[in-house]
Amino acid sequence: MSETINTASQFPTFEKPTVQFNERGWGPCELPDTFKDVPYQPFSKNDRLGKICDWTSTSNNDKKYQNKYASSFGTGNQYSYYHEEDETTFHLVDTARVQKPPHQRGRFRNMRNRGSGRGRNSRGGMNNHGMTTLSGKNVKARDPRRGMGKKFGNRGPPPKMRESSVAVRADWASIEEMDFPRLIKLSLPNIKEGVDIATCGTLEYYDKTYDRINVKNEKPLQKIDRIVHTVTTTDDPVIRRLSKTVGNVFATDAILATIMCSTRSNYSWDIVIEKVGDKIFMDKRDHTEFDLLTVNESSVEPPTDDDSSCNSPRNLAIEATFINHNFSQQVLKTGEQEAKFKFEEGNPFISEDEDIQVASVGYRYKKWELGSDIVLVARCEHDGVLQTPSGEPQFMSIKALNEWDSKLANGVEWRQKLDTQRGAVLANELRNNACKLAKWTVQAVLAGSDQLKLGYVSRINPRDHSRHVILGTQQFKPHEFATQINLSMDNAWGVLRCIIDLVMKQKDGKYLIMKDPNKPIIRLYDIPDNTFDSDDSDDGEGDDGEAFQQVYNYAHNKI
Repeated sequence: MSETINTASQFPTFEKPTVQFNERGWGPCELPDTFKDVPYQPFSKNDRLGKICDWTSTSNNDKKYQNKYASSFGTGNQYSYYHEEDETTFHLVDTARVQKPPHQRGRFRNMRNRGSGRGRNSRGGMNNHGMTTLSGKNVKARDPRRGMGKKFGNRGPPPKMRESSVAVRADWASIEEMDFPRLIKLSLPNIKEGVDIATCGTLEYYDKTYDRINVKNEKPLQKIDRIVHTVTTTDDPVIRRLSKTVGNVFATDAILATIMCSTRSNYSWDIVIEKVGDKIFMDKRDHTEFDLLTVNESSVEPPTDDDSSCNSPRNLAIEATFINHNFSQQVLKTGEQEAKFKFEEGNPFISEDEDIQVASVGYRYKKWELGSDIVLVARCEHDGVLQTPSGEPQFMSIKALNEWDSKLANGVEWRQKLDTQRGAVLANELRNNACKLAKWTVQAVLAGSDQLKLGYVSRINPRDHSRHVILGTQQFKPHEFATQINLSMDNAWGVLRCIIDLVMKQKDGKYLIMKDPNKPIIRLYDIPDNTFDSDDSDDGEGDDGEAFQQVYNYAHNKI
């Protein structure tokens, strides 16, 4: 028996939609009533559809992609009318590779090599090119935000303007400006070693037990109660005596080192020059910070100018000078029973009847022939003497480097690196204190020291600037160390000779050379003869009319 099944009621019926045929283009022919009289913005199919609308079109700060979401028909004309048959809407389908713009090329070129696995490319390993990658400890020191300022337009606060060492007055006439690029190119070769004219003072012998000090066997820095003389050129009785018979340019080793290493300095300094006939006297001003040692002068981030902080530039300079003088006396064999090395004359800055403790310093008065009838006479200093196995004395210049706060100074931890990586510690100091180390080297070369002894002194606590410990010592030959730090003595003599020649061309009077506090420029000023004379009115004078010398007792100096 057959049964007929009616399937019409089981499936829905299909109604054919009305398809409009547009003979003039693509899309519907008639616009629905809901979209009538609504403004229409024509667009291209290759436009970015990243946002619906922008109520504040001027707030787009993306400089690289300023027209990222702009229409191909123009920017800012959201409701402008354009002919619908504009050919700009035509889009060509091309299978060729699109070339990236220049700012996007090579952006992810090396990303595939930066694996994070535990293979040879992981932390502290070797990459495919044989180069050592940074270890995990060093990666932490790199700031991940470095370069964010340029990317987002935030350049940070403007650099702080430093003050000059002396205020330039209205009656000073500027004679010459010497920029560092020109000074670096100067050279005066074939300058022979200086000849001794007179030797004065008494030196103590170096204690070799300080060569065995290391981080695990540190030694506290003691406060030595001794007087250190810082006498300028014209107040030196020996130079006054020698100026009558020898030389026509007179200075001290500290003044010469400042001029010779001027191209490495960042802070402002000044030197007073007096020209009398054919003779030149270079002096420092009284009651100035000329003798203070700078700290982190050439660092990328120098200390902040906050006088209330113990880490301000001036407080750090006082601390460094305090450390340097105490260290240079502590490493010597002191005591009445200890042997001493005496020069031909005694200390010229104390009389025989004075009963005071004077620091161990030996003075050498030397002369150099600089050519063109220029004879330089300068007072140089030794800090100690070392007895060699053959019995001959070796003269030493003893200086101290100090660590104040490695985190604030962006340096390396001395207690972690000094014994194992002393070269890295010294390289960091050469980068942060290039000018100070260059001055020490020039002073040692001028004095003819056989050794330059450097001590590494650190704070016991980074927040306590009054207590220090000695972590180690290191010695160099001055000429070899000058080569290591890229210090050219030919260039140093050339800079000095350039300034001497400039002053020799001037008339008799008083002049001042000053390093610009914010620019790599040295300026020469013609100043009145009575300038700075008022500063000397309070100073006492001796029976022979000579002004008393300036002395510092660093043991009682509060820092």
